[in-house]
Amino acid sequence: MRLKLVPQETRFDFFSRWKLWLGISGLMMVIAFVSFMVQGLNFGIDFRGGTTIRTESAQPVDVGLYRGAIDRLGLGDISITEVFDPTFGPEQNVAMVRIQAQDGEEAVSTQMIEDVENALLAEVPDIRFISVESVGPKVSGELIQTAVIAVILAIGAVLIYIWLRFEWQFALGAVAALVHDVILTIGIFSELQIRFDLAIIAALLTIVGYSLNDTVVVFDRVRENLRKYKSRDLAEVLNISINETLSRTMMTSVTTLLALISLYVLGGDVIRGFVFAMIWGVIVGTYSSVFVASTILLWLGVKRDWSKPDNTEGNQFANIDA
Repeated sequence: MRLKLVPQETRFDFFSRWKLWLGISGLMMVIAFVSFMVQGLNFGIDFRGGTTIRTESAQPVDVGLYRGAIDRLGLGDISITEVFDPTFGPEQNVAMVRIQAQDGEEAVSTQMIEDVENALLAEVPDIRFISVESVGPKVSGELIQTAVIAVILAIGAVLIYIWLRFEWQFALGAVAALVHDVILTIGIFSELQIRFDLAIIAALLTIVGYSLNDTVVVFDRVRENLRKYKSRDLAEVLNISINETLSRTMMTSVTTLLALISLYVLGGDVIRGFVFAMIWGVIVGTYSSVFVASTILLWLGVKRDWSKPDNTEGNQFANIDA
């Protein structure tokens, strides 16, 4: 018995109100941009600077216990992660405690570090403090610059890849969808003031890959159907293509969301920001592959050149859904 989230054959008209879909996307992007300009992002230690304390103890690391001890000091953003290494012995339980730099200071002061160590010693008497390292604002600024460059290069590479594989109209549609997804993801982090760190940059790059895969599946079917239905207009061909891949799109998105929601609920505070970004990215990525990328393609139009050979003709995988 096969599970079907949508019927195998559907006939939804996705472009009867294509101006409305573009308007909704444009409005959401404006709200995200305004929020970013007014509130900014709640940068984590990676981008704000701070101090990292490496600890070791014989008893297992209890992240909740560590956090409870340090939260009483009111030091702001704190990140606590357990370090796993196959070379560690049974009594080597290592943790990394990261504390944000306080206002007007390059790093956490010596007195505050002592307060943190005393608070942890009160809860874990055998704890040892192996090292203390600080990250200043200059390094944090370089990380922000590198992160922005990484996202831009990823989108640029997508533009070139789609342009070479399809036509320039397809490339612009795919890049518009990716920019839409990135802006809305940054916007939701700004609006909700969720901590934004290097893990979120990794999530953004993952979202770019996920959304691109979804868009390419739809565009592949569009290219096939443009040759198959030569007398039909572009809107009708796009509708047919999206309906034909809708079952695959929904099944992929829902199964991915099930795994991500489980991680969000059970994964703990360390990965919650990353998982939230991925959940949001899967939702907007699925939306954009249908209502943004394809709508931009409809708006730009496609020149049908039947003198070129069909690259999928005779291919043993031509009729198999990705």
